[in-house]
Amino acid sequence: MKRIISLLVLAALLLSGCAGRQTEKKQYQATFLTLFDTVTSIVGRADSEEAFRQTAQSIHDELLEYHQLFDIYNDYDGVANLKTINDNAGLAPVKVDGRILALLKDCKTYYEATGGKVNVAMGSVLRLWHEAREDGINDPVHAYLPDRAKLEAAAEHMDLSAVIVDEAASTVFITDPQVRLDVGAIAKGWSVQQVCASAPSGLLISVGGNVCATGPKDETGTPWVVAVQNPDGGDEHLHTLYLSRGSMVTSGDYQRAYVVDGELYHHIIDPNTLYPSTQWRSVTIVCPDSGLADALSTALFVLSLEEGQKLLEQFDAKAMWVDREGNRFYSPEFENLIRT
Repeated sequence: MKRIISLLVLAALLLSGCAGRQTEKKQYQATFLTLFDTVTSIVGRADSEEAFRQTAQSIHDELLEYHQLFDIYNDYDGVANLKTINDNAGLAPVKVDGRILALLKDCKTYYEATGGKVNVAMGSVLRLWHEAREDGINDPVHAYLPDRAKLEAAAEHMDLSAVIVDEAASTVFITDPQVRLDVGAIAKGWSVQQVCASAPSGLLISVGGNVCATGPKDETGTPWVVAVQNPDGGDEHLHTLYLSRGSMVTSGDYQRAYVVDGELYHHIIDPNTLYPSTQWRSVTIVCPDSGLADALSTALFVLSLEEGQKLLEQFDAKAMWVDREGNRFYSPEFENLIRT
């Protein structure tokens, strides 16, 4: 089924390189609203609109498979997904697609690398915040915070070692009946990375702000220009950056947030306090791997500047932080990426 809701010719930027060239590639964009509960856009050059449409549809369909596999809220016919695993916690192992095994294996790596700041076994805690946030968005007058005692009780069941991944049997089993998986901090970026690894060169793919470039935008090596959103909103960006290959991911307190008694509460929960972290307004990561960028943007959001800089040293990654007063901080070499 075609799910492209808009496909626009943006510009024809290439000049003819020789007299024998019959056509000039044009730049097209496809936008979808069916993936990971956010807006997905794909931009790239092609010989024709139909050629680009086919490429974009193929990328959409692959991302849709990941969307269904990593969904913790919905069932799909013939799909054993993360919800299936959660529903069988403490009951039985679930035979799953190898992509779930690969994701959870990387999640354990990110957990260890971040000292537990990125923990996909926090689902019981995150669900309480999700329910309160959804209720608060739908009925702002009666917005409330999750019950503290319930949060602390849920926090007794977020041990990642309870998630047993058996690669030989292709199964996942949660030994603690109250542990729940929630891969929201990683799934979008990780999925984008898998798709970009096999996608044609010269595309810019964005899934809810998880941006990945599969190569320069044209044959001359022109880099893409991507924007870092201002946490205060509006049309003015904090920066525009050059990106030829790799990923840019931003985590911010303006994403999936609601207000209780005049105070903003966002979705990035510190596993130590069980409440939204208040150190930063936003953290932007640039690195070759979109899954890693997603994990690092979450981890750095709940770490101090010094702790975050130390974590970055373990990876080929660069970062920008924005604090509560709007001050900006940069890791080494991040400013080399800035266009404006």
